[in-house]
Amino acid sequence: MDIRQLKYFLAIAREGQVTRAAKKLNMEQPPLSRQLKQIEEELGVRLFDRSSRHLKLTSAGVLLRQRGELLLTQFEEALNEVKETEEGVRGMLSIGSVVSCVSLLPGRIQRMREVYPRLTYKIVEGDHTYLGDLLQKRVIELIVARLPFEAFHYTDPCEVLPLPSDPFVAVIPSAWASRFGGKSAIKMTELAECPILTLKTDYTTRMHESVMNECRKHGFEPQVICECSSVSIIMSLVAEGIGVTIFPKSVMSMSMGRLVTMLDIEDAALQSEVGIVWLKNHYLSKSAERFIDSFRSDPNNNPQIRSKQ
Repeated sequence: MDIRQLKYFLAIAREGQVTRAAKKLNMEQPPLSRQLKQIEEELGVRLFDRSSRHLKLTSAGVLLRQRGELLLTQFEEALNEVKETEEGVRGMLSIGSVVSCVSLLPGRIQRMREVYPRLTYKIVEGDHTYLGDLLQKRVIELIVARLPFEAFHYTDPCEVLPLPSDPFVAVIPSAWASRFGGKSAIKMTELAECPILTLKTDYTTRMHESVMNECRKHGFEPQVICECSSVSIIMSLVAEGIGVTIFPKSVMSMSMGRLVTMLDIEDAALQSEVGIVWLKNHYLSKSAERFIDSFRSDPNNNPQIRSKQ
């Protein structure tokens, strides 16, 4: 069984039908069916249960798919590594980012483009669990995320490059500025009577919990009227005068113009940790290495790499 046949098997396993797999592979169905039969005869096992309309993997098929996907990834990574020894930094860099960290990317990508103009980018947004899954599958190479990275299903160890911490600020509707005396900085207790909107998903709750704990530390129970997984939705609700939110300061680059106002919080110890995450024992493309190096060489960043098991 060779790499070509392994690709055939994996395509059939993903599609659940030989016909659809053949279309994906841009080949006719009969040759693909013959290849599948040849693979099963060579291995001496049945890889699919053909008793229903959709092919279902047998226990042997499940094992071959698991091992085969890993082997194919390693094979493709080896080819890329060999090519890059001559071609330099080019191709596509796939980056994942949690929604509250997207604002950190434009300036960094612009600087990268000045040095590596042949490099293109694919950016995927999501929460820790979704992005962690894509990282495991090698759909993306890097993740820019709030720390600690909360992908509970991780099986592979990863590296974390911490970036400078990010202070939290209060974001209020600009129409409410008079309530706070037109000040640019407030104390936490001044938010006690305000309806609060928080960023929270089913899997990532640390930012929400940090805000709640800070409010309680200052002697009041926050009046949470909305939990939302989208920064842009929360910002839109604030702009409409629904309530206030407490976000890391970097998020404010996603400004709603003059509809919202940022206020520093004088007496809050809230800091959001940010970092870049990548798989520890896997090949990194040159473009991914250069992207990471651009943060290491930033005079505003003095990181120490941490391993996460």
